[in-house]
Amino acid sequence: MKKRKLGNTGFKISEIAFGGVGIGMPYAGQKMPEELDSIHLLEKALDGGINFYDTARMYGRSEEMLGKAFKDKREKVVINTKCVHFLDQDGKIPAKRELVKIIHKSLENSLKALQTDYIDVYMLHQSSLDILKNEDIIDIFSHLKNKGTIRAIGASTYLPEETDYCINSGVWDVVQVPFNLMDQRQQVLFKAAVDNGVGLIVRSVLFRGMLTGRSLNYHKELEKVKEHIQRFNSLIGQDIPDMITLATKFVLSYPPVSSVLIGMDQMKHLDKALQIADGKYYPQTLLGILEGMAFPEPEFLNLPQWDRKGWLKN
Repeated sequence: MKKRKLGNTGFKISEIAFGGVGIGMPYAGQKMPEELDSIHLLEKALDGGINFYDTARMYGRSEEMLGKAFKDKREKVVINTKCVHFLDQDGKIPAKRELVKIIHKSLENSLKALQTDYIDVYMLHQSSLDILKNEDIIDIFSHLKNKGTIRAIGASTYLPEETDYCINSGVWDVVQVPFNLMDQRQQVLFKAAVDNGVGLIVRSVLFRGMLTGRSLNYHKELEKVKEHIQRFNSLIGQDIPDMITLATKFVLSYPPVSSVLIGMDQMKHLDKALQIADGKYYPQTLLGILEGMAFPEPEFLNLPQWDRKGWLKN
């Protein structure tokens, strides 16, 4: 497993990141594994060369599983976790005193669950331009970083304008973005991330399972998405054995990407990720073809909104 620089943080992380939501709570219709199976999976991932682990306070028991697996191997892993959501019932950012209380309590609970006294990368789980620009939030996160409890700070973003602000703000060390064969909007910001020393983590590589090649039950409103995804089947063959390989290697082929986050809750997921991450990625000619196959209406590709509308059945 090759390692890549995480911006200017000083961390060198595996180009595959272990996505920990599925070992902490039922996700995307999948059953959560038993505790011992989760711990074994995490240990095997480390044995396979994966040293970067993504989790969050809101991922059920995920942090707890990482804590149990790595409490005696803490120096061998780089852990990225995320703060709880903190907007109030009206969707507004609380006053600073309340923010301090919420963020500090969330961090305290994460440290306890992870059985550690520091966090490598601590992220905002809920981002918007208002949140990213909020001086109180910036001050709280920066203070925790200067104190040493957090080694680097970052944000999980959805929209390119949020990512753009993070990269150019001079505040956030790492940004986690959605990027895949279908939705390639964030790619225009990759060079700026490198130029500004911001680590780039990519999630949603398999687009909530729609880029796995599995037969899925699509909602009628997503028929055009289904038809577009089927176009990628024309590229499957001897050199590209399946859709998962195509989707994952596509993202790994961009040098600015520090790590590709793959959700894992079964050994077969880990085995497949280790098989794909062989250091042999796509030439510019193929990347050009794939870039030309992006979905023509990327603004429609809104997974959280689809979830709220009940369009995601798998």
